[in-house]
Amino acid sequence: MISLRVAFLALLGALPSSSYAQSADPIIDRAVAAYAQLNTMRAEFRQTLTNPLTGTTQTTSGVILRKKPNFLSIYFSSGDRVAADGSNVWVYLPSSAPGQVVRMPYTGNNAITVDPAQQFLDSPRARFTVTAAGTATIGGRPTHAVTLVPKRANSGFNSAKIWIDDTDSNIRQFDVETPNGLKRHVVITRFTANPPINRASFRFAVPRGARIVDQPAVTQF
Repeated sequence: MISLRVAFLALLGALPSSSYAQSADPIIDRAVAAYAQLNTMRAEFRQTLTNPLTGTTQTTSGVILRKKPNFLSIYFSSGDRVAADGSNVWVYLPSSAPGQVVRMPYTGNNAITVDPAQQFLDSPRARFTVTAAGTATIGGRPTHAVTLVPKRANSGFNSAKIWIDDTDSNIRQFDVETPNGLKRHVVITRFTANPPINRASFRFAVPRGARIVDQPAVTQF
């Protein structure tokens, strides 16, 4: 005689997986809602860049600060810096382009591109095909993952996979593949929601002797 437990498991096996697995829409909607509640944020991260064209891999760490409506600062342990001071985006990459600072207006796609979370969570269901991508425990925190595939070209990446915290709905990890094949893997190692942050944290002072290059749009960094 078949036990009730065995019969129940058999029934589950016969059902489509989507009937009991969490769908992508509520996962990404939770992340969008959590992001909207962040007036400020501070996150420490570890980033690994893999370039298949050169066969190289580079790992660095850093800190990202954000303050609504348009302030952002990213410090990399390599000495690189990205800052949005409310008017301009400043990109200083001495590790790869010493002696040069790129300046761009902080508008439109520039605002989305420099903020990783906004890049994923600005109207995601309108901009991407969103699919569920399993679960994982990251830094001791359970997460659900979704895959984002742009519906239009020129979005800055071919595909992305982001892991959303089951408790606070913030992004804990993401993978991105750009059109030129560059693969970016980022793990959030520490996250603080709505800490006090002074506007001075977003100022950028052009290093002595550095040349300022004005560009209309953000490039990959």
